[in-house]
Parts: sequence; C-alpha cells; structure tokens
Amino acid sequence: MIQIFDGAMGTMLHQSGLEPGKCPELWNLDEPEKIIAIHRQYVEAGATIIETNTFGANRIKLTHYGLENKVAALNAAAVAAAREAAGTHAKVAGSVGPTGKFIAPLGDLTFDEAYAVFLEQIIALDQAGVDYIIIETIIDIQEMRAALLAAKAATRQPVICQLSFDADGRTVTGTDACTAAVILEAMGASVIGANCSLGPAQLLPVIKTLAQSSTLPISVQPNAGMPELVNGQTVFPMSAAEMATWIPKLAEAGATFIGGCCGTTPAHIRAVRTAADNLANLSSPRHHTPFTALTSRTRTVFLGSHFAPVIIGERINPTGRKALAADIKNGNFVTVKKEALAQIKAGAGILDVNMGVPGIDQQAIMKHAIEELSSLVDVPLAIDTTDPAALEAGLKAYPGRALINSVTAEAERLETFLPLAKKYGAAVLCLPLSDSGVPTTAVERIKVAKQIIHIATEHGLNRNDLLLDALVMTIATDSRAARETLLTLKLYREQLGCPAVMGLSNVSFGLPRRDLMNAAFCAMALDAGLDAPILNPFDPLMQDIWSASVALSGRNDQAVIDYSKKYVDLPTLSTDKIIAEPDILAQIRQTVINGETTGVAPLIRQALAENYTPMTITDQALTAAMNEVGKAFGQGKCFLPQVLLSAETMRTAFSTIKEVLPAHTTQSLGTVILATVKGDIHDLGKNIVAALLENNGFTVIDLGKDVPAETIVAAAQKHQAQIVGLCALMTTTLPQVDIAISALKTASYNGKTIVGGAVLTENYSRQAGADAYAANGVEAVNIAKQMLSGAEPA
Repeated sequence: MIQIFDGAMGTMLHQSGLEPGKCPELWNLDEPEKIIAIHRQYVEAGATIIETNTFGANRIKLTHYGLENKVAALNAAAVAAAREAAGTHAKVAGSVGPTGKFIAPLGDLTFDEAYAVFLEQIIALDQAGVDYIIIETIIDIQEMRAALLAAKAATRQPVICQLSFDADGRTVTGTDACTAAVILEAMGASVIGANCSLGPAQLLPVIKTLAQSSTLPISVQPNAGMPELVNGQTVFPMSAAEMATWIPKLAEAGATFIGGCCGTTPAHIRAVRTAADNLANLSSPRHHTPFTALTSRTRTVFLGSHFAPVIIGERINPTGRKALAADIKNGNFVTVKKEALAQIKAGAGILDVNMGVPGIDQQAIMKHAIEELSSLVDVPLAIDTTDPAALEAGLKAYPGRALINSVTAEAERLETFLPLAKKYGAAVLCLPLSDSGVPTTAVERIKVAKQIIHIATEHGLNRNDLLLDALVMTIATDSRAARETLLTLKLYREQLGCPAVMGLSNVSFGLPRRDLMNAAFCAMALDAGLDAPILNPFDPLMQDIWSASVALSGRNDQAVIDYSKKYVDLPTLSTDKIIAEPDILAQIRQTVINGETTGVAPLIRQALAENYTPMTITDQALTAAMNEVGKAFGQGKCFLPQVLLSAETMRTAFSTIKEVLPAHTTQSLGTVILATVKGDIHDLGKNIVAALLENNGFTVIDLGKDVPAETIVAAAQKHQAQIVGLCALMTTTLPQVDIAISALKTASYNGKTIVGGAVLTENYSRQAGADAYAANGVEAVNIAKQMLSGAEPA
C-alpha cells in the first residue's frame, strides 16, 4: 500500500493569514485552530500521514524570533494539533528541518552542537506522541547524519530521512542518491527519500537510484513544478491533475510514501490519493542484490566478487616514518594531504588513515585528520586505530560510510568497536585473530571468522557490513604461509561471501627483491578471491602487475581499457609547444586547487622573496587556480566542500601577501551588497556566496537575513555598490525579490542585480527584472567578475 503524505504547510499558513516574516511555528500556540483546520483539509483529501508544523522548530531557527526557549512547547502544541486533526484516519509525523548552518569544517556549527539541537526537538516530538520522525529538506549529508543519530537516540519510532537534490542529482554539498542511500541505510534509517527543490519529473531518476541502492522503503515529496512570477505573485504551475499523472511513474520507480512539498495543496493530495488508489497493481517487490560499499561524501566504492578489486592505500601511517610522525605530532597535515592525493593518483580507491603517534591526543588528531581529508579527497576512508575514543571521533567527523580497521575475535575489541560500527553505519575489517593467537591454517581462520561474524550479527550488523582479512605471514619462516592465505581467500568466497582484504607486504619480510615477491603474491591473491589489498600504490612493479591482473580477472570491462591506455605510446610534445612556467607559481596554483590552507603561506613568502609581484601571484597563480576549480565544479568533477576549501586557501594567500608587504593593499574587484529578502530567515546559501566572493577579492557588505527592500536600497547607495545580490529560499518570500529589484530601479540604482536561492529559477529571475540568476555560489562569483569586466553574463 502506498502511504500518502500531506502537502505544503507554508503556502496554507499564508493563505490562512500568517504574515511574511512571522514565525510559522508560533501559530501552534497562538492559532492552534487554524493549524488543525489545515491538517484536516489534508486528512479529508486522503493523506494517511500528516506532518507537524515544526519544520523550523529547532533552537537555532527559533533564535531568530527570540523563541529559542520554547522548543518543547511549540513542538508539543504542534503534535497536539496534528493528532486532533488526524483522529483515526492518519498517522502523525514530526517534521524536523535543517538548522540553516553547515557543520564544520564547512561551517561554524560543530557536529555535537547540531546533534544536541536535533535531539532537543526530537525528544519533544517523541514525548508528545508522534508516529514517525521525518527529517526533511536536508542539503548536507553530515547534517542528516547528526539528525539521524539524534533521532535514533531519542525515539523508537520509524525515522524518515529526506534529502533535497539539485537538478544534477546531487545535494548542495555533492552527495548523490546512491551514496546517500548507502550511508543512511547503514545508520538505521527506516525510510529514505527526497523532497523539495524539484518537481516530480526531476526527482524521478533520484527515486529510481535510491530504490536500486537500498532495501528500505522510498519516499518522495516533489514540488508542484518550478515557481513562476505571475502578476507579482509566486505561482507553482503544476496542477493537481498533472501531478497525479506522475504517481504511477514514481510508484514504479520504487516510491511507497508519496506526497507534496512547495506549491502543493489539498487538491494536489486528493489527486495523488486517487491516482495511488487507481493503480491496478503495485510494482512487485524490489529485487535487490546485496552488496558491500564504502562511501565518501560524494562517491560510493563497491566491494566484492562482482566488482573490480580496489586498492587500499597504506601510506598515511606514521609507523616507521619519523618525518610523518613529527608532522602529525606538530599538527602539520601538509604531508598527510600530499600522501592522500598522491596515492589516489597512483590508483588507490580507499585510503587508510592511521594517526598512531605516541604522546598525542589521538582523539583530537584523528578528528582533525578526517575533517581535512574528507574535504580534500573523494575516495572513502578507513579509520585505522586501536583507540575507541579516536575511532568514535573519526566516525563522527566523517561525512560518509567509513571502514573500521580493525576488529579481532578478542572480546574487548568486539564489545567496543562493533557498537560504534552499528551506531555510525561503518563497515568493519575483521582479522581472524583470537586470544589463542594467529591461526596458521585456512580452516582455523575460517572458524575464527565465523565467530566474529556471529558476534557482529548479534550487534545488528550483517555480512555486507564486514570485510575479512585473510592474514599474511612471511614465507621466510613458514614456506606454507602464502599457500594457507590463498586457501583462506578461496574459502572466504565459497563459504562466507564477505569481501576479502589483506596487507601484502608481510609475505616477503626478510627476503630479497620484496617488490617482486609482493607483486607476484598480489596476482595470485586476486585470482584466489582478494577484493581489496592494502598496499603501497607507488611501487612501480606492483602498479604493472596490478593493472595486468585486474584486466585478466574479467571483473571489470573498464580494466582492459585502462590497461591499454596506461601502456600505449603517448606522443611527445615538441619543445616549441612546451610553455615554460615558473615553478613557484605552479606550486601555489596547485596548492589552491588542492585546498591546502596550511601549505600556501610558505609558498607565497617564497614567491615574494623571489621578487614576484603581488599582481603576478594573484593573476597567474591564485586567480588561475580558482578558475580551474570553478571549471571543475561546473563539470561535476568537484563539489562545494572542495570549492570552499580552495577559496579559504586563496584568502590565506591574500592575508600572507598583506602580512609580508603591509604597504600593499590588494585592490578590491568591486563592492557587492548581499541580503536575504524580507520575511526569509534562511541565509545558508547567501553565506556561501559571501565567503566565495570575499575570498575571490570582492568587498562584501552582508546585510544578513529578513532584510526590507528600503534597507537594501540604502546600503547600495551608501556603499556605491556595483552589484546587489538577493537571496530567497522560501516560496512565500519570492515576491520580495521582485519588490527589492523594483525599489532599486525606482531609486535609480545604476548597478547590477544577481538573484539566487533554492526556490528561484532563471525564468523567475527574468520576470522579476534581475540582471542575472546564479544557480550556485561558484556561478555567482563568475557572473560578478563578468559584470565588472563589462562582459554580459553567459
């Protein structure tokens, strides 16, 4: 049976008399009869689940209205109103929206602070008696992780997790639907889905991907099309009848919870309900092939016999490496970042992260390392530690599904690490070691592995959450060691079905030509069933053997193509085509592209010492780097976290120039006024634009949120701003964009206007009279540069 959600609450509230800029949740206390009436319209239209009027009822959002101490009261009143309207005809879902802030390192909100904010609200909803918790309209997977963890701690009711996706199928911070599904199912979500931002046509492929990537029920609440400005009013063009035509398609794609978001009314929900009831047969149960997967924020890596083998890079490990250990101890992560990037370039698909340096605060260092690396690279990370506190710090900070390296059959390790794996949705690397030591035969290792699997199952994990290490011992002391390891790999695949992993280098310990021995052993192990070797990806012989072995394995069609490309003769450029480039500027440019905030300052000082002018550094290194980042962003090769990191690196570079040459003032590219329009209290997108503009050399006057048109006009005139940027994220405040632009024109403002925000479209911006529409922060910076250069925005 398809469950039917209700539709838009904000639209109905304003139709009922809520004034723009007023707190919608306060009506739960002041106008409960109006809230009940709205809910009843949706119940009468056929909704089987209605959402409480609590989307912004968290402490952070309520602070804007001075209501931060009424979290419990507002949420409880909302549940009471919904419950009265629902009666016995519908269930009640407690609505939990975003905080409006990014979690560090993207923003200034800590993970623990976000968790506490969500926990407070969800406890209030649970105690008031909701049937579901629905966490919705979330644009960052890390915020969703914090909210889901809070929900799992606060309630036993089912938790629905809905992200908002852009037209490219990713959230604002780059998470695709498959990656989101893997992360949220592993963390214990009850239902996963998508809502807001897009209409049903654009969300259909997202729903298909979610359904293909998860065993969980799928939900969808699309907008009624994309908003348009008609006679000064925001209109969502999709009629109830048209929305109803999408219900069979959404159901066939896998959705069994369907409702509406912005622009949908009781009429839309009535049409949705009728369409759902008229479906002759629901799609047959989804057939889902189990898989093991790890993710970063933006990418999923699959493991197992049906997928290509994956290298786990072992180089971020200070053991036996004094220089790296010293850097980590001193809080210098430049080498760690360089190792990460170099290993990925050499072919690593997962990176092992070990911060095991004696005498340091491993908990704090691991957290910092995971934050730094997860913003820099797009491959999944393995958190390698024996310290439970450091492990939890790393898991909490990681915006993806990590691999825990590792557990053994020893009771203490299992009892501390497995609950953390379950809580944070991590996979676990299992070593078949017991209190009795290292099993020498494959049969003994299988026995210990089965014990670990059994205990992991008791902790709520399953075989798809586990990777089994086959254990590698040196053949220098036991000539049968490699043979037993290879047999272990075969038995793992035949009897247990879990992906196999192991480090290779132990096999050659104490022998000459270790590179040859390791490479040969790798080829044999891949044939025996190895899925993810832990190795040094920089070894030339290993690279050659790896490429050939993977191509020969037949597990990945692309491997043959990659092998051919790797060894085909490449044309040599003639010397007249080689453009000479100063090394130091190239280094600065690459450092900005990589987002190495701590590494750029010494390079800037070196460039200045070599008599490069600030203008040369800015044009040929800094601006050139950001142009490359912007291009990569536009092509979908990098995402907002990387862009913000590069922009922060650029700001560090500018600050260093001013520090070394106090008399030098970097000339501003121009002054930009930024504001979220009247009645709209959302400023997350605007804050991103402000940071990117500032870090690209603009002077930014940020007026904040809920800004009246007259204040925007006065600021533009006072600061003689060349550009005014306007933001709106609520459908009910979209007309304020039109009002602000009209006020600027009436005041004879001669500058340009750029508008943006989740609910805005390019067509709407033209109707409102804006000079340009920016779909994201990177585009806003590029448009601003074009405007001030005299060029028309593309």
